[in-house]
This record gives sequence, structure tokens and C-alpha cells, in this order.
Amino acid sequence: MPAVPSYMHRSWWKITGIVLLTYTITAGLLGPVPKLPLLQETIRNLYFHVCMWFGMMILFTVSVIQAIRYLRKMDRRYDLASRHYAGAGMLFGVLGYSTGMIWAAFTWADPNISFTDNFSTIARDPKLIGAAVSLLVYVAYLVLRDSIPDIDRRARISAVYNIFAYAILFPAIWILPRVMESLHPGQDGNPALDVKNDISSSMRIVFYPAVIGWTLLGVWIATLRIRMEQLKEKQLDS
Repeated sequence: MPAVPSYMHRSWWKITGIVLLTYTITAGLLGPVPKLPLLQETIRNLYFHVCMWFGMMILFTVSVIQAIRYLRKMDRRYDLASRHYAGAGMLFGVLGYSTGMIWAAFTWADPNISFTDNFSTIARDPKLIGAAVSLLVYVAYLVLRDSIPDIDRRARISAVYNIFAYAILFPAIWILPRVMESLHPGQDGNPALDVKNDISSSMRIVFYPAVIGWTLLGVWIATLRIRMEQLKEKQLDS
């Protein structure tokens, strides 16, 4: 059986993703946003930074589910899916981390101190450290796979490590930063989900489509990578 289900070859969900991302980028750059103190126009980054991170979490969740399915059935297609959904999640993790650092540089910076001191303060924030640790754990996952030549052994070890990496993900990103002092918004809840303290309800008509759009893009990337690897394996077997 193919690693990519037949219904994933249909184009409706890809077109939906393109439409949602076109809407996200257009509304994100040109649409009205509330002029909140400190954030001002930088709040537009919410549609990119936060929504990419939501997409990352969804993709990592799909990856670990596929890893568990591989351990249960020892079917190679689940290993392929697990690896490439993790890779797509890493892509969005890096993009989300980068956009978050840029956002922090404009909103957390103290004009009374030097750039070096500002950067040092931002880099020591618990939420950023937790995010960096989580991404590095998944980088190690990808490195581990490439270091094991035997296909079956690589798949088994990678699946177990994927579960371990996912178990670290939520405490590092969502739990530990909330019990430690942090500059990051959403300290008392989920960022962008608190109507009173985070964003206006009018932004939600862009926020939720953005989450879906970025996630569908990640799924598209993962399915393309899976099909490419299948083609390579067929060429090697022939």
C-alpha cells in the first residue's frame, strides 16, 4: 500500500490551502488591526508566527501518531509518513521561531540599553529557550535517522525517539514557560486565544483560516516528500 492515501492525491484540499494562505497574507499585510500599546502594527505577525507554530504542533502530532502506528504494524509506509511530517513540522518550527525572534526584537527591546544587552535578554526568555530545546530535539531525530543505515532498525529507533521528542515538546513549550517568569504574551493562558487580553475578536476571522492554511501547506510538503522518497526507492529496486 502507498504511504500517501489515495484521497490525499485529490486537489480540493490543496486549492483550499492556497486560497486560505492568499487570504491570510493579504489580510495580514493590508487588513485592519487593533492599535494596541507596544504591539501596534507588529500584531500582524500573529497570522504568521503564532499560526505557523500551531501548524507545527499539528504536524508533529501527525508524525508521532504515524510513529506509533509503525511500532504497532511495522509497516514501512508509516515510518515514511512519520519522518516527513516531522520534517515539515521542523520547517514551520524554524520559521515560527525566526518570526518570533524578529517580533520580540521590536516589542521587547529596551531603547535605553544596547542591542547586545537586548538580544541577551530576549535569548534568555524561558519560552524561547523551551522552543529552542524542542526544535533541537527534533533536529537530533533527523540526524539520528541519517546515522543508521539499516532500514528496519532505523525505523524502529526513530519511532521510539519520535515519541520521546513529542513528550518533551508540550512541557518545553506550554508548561514550563507558564510557571516561570517570561516576557512572552499569554503567560496566563494560550496566546491569541484570550479575547480580553490578547487580540480582538475581529482578528479571528483571519487567525483560524491562517492556522488551517499553514497546516495544509505543511501536509502538502510532507506528502510531496513522501512521494519523492517512494520514487527513489522504486528506482533503486529496479
